[in-house]
Amino acid sequence: MKQAIVARRDLGMGEGKLAAQVAHASLSAYQDAGRRARTEWKGSGQKKVVLGGDSESQLFELADSAETEGLPYAIVRDAGHTELDPGTVTALAVGPARDESVDRVTGELSLY
Repeated sequence: MKQAIVARRDLGMGEGKLAAQVAHASLSAYQDAGRRARTEWKGSGQKKVVLGGDSESQLFELADSAETEGLPYAIVRDAGHTELDPGTVTALAVGPARDESVDRVTGELSLY
């Protein structure tokens, strides 16, 4: 079981901003997962990987793939209080789900 979080590199987010967006995405997708997946993921160490994305359109394409695969996912839009304009898409989380299922969606991406 794992979760992959894809954060946009093209936005130039500061480290704190990046960490917050990754956390928002992780928690939102976790809440979208079924009880069994949440329980299994929590019991197995909550494995996560943070990957780099290049654009808003890429995140939406990955979200479409996650939906097709039947995986929990969440797209994060920034509130616009600090570095970014309101509504800016910053991150996508896929899972928690089986490693191979998440990899079918995000396996071609490199680490952030």
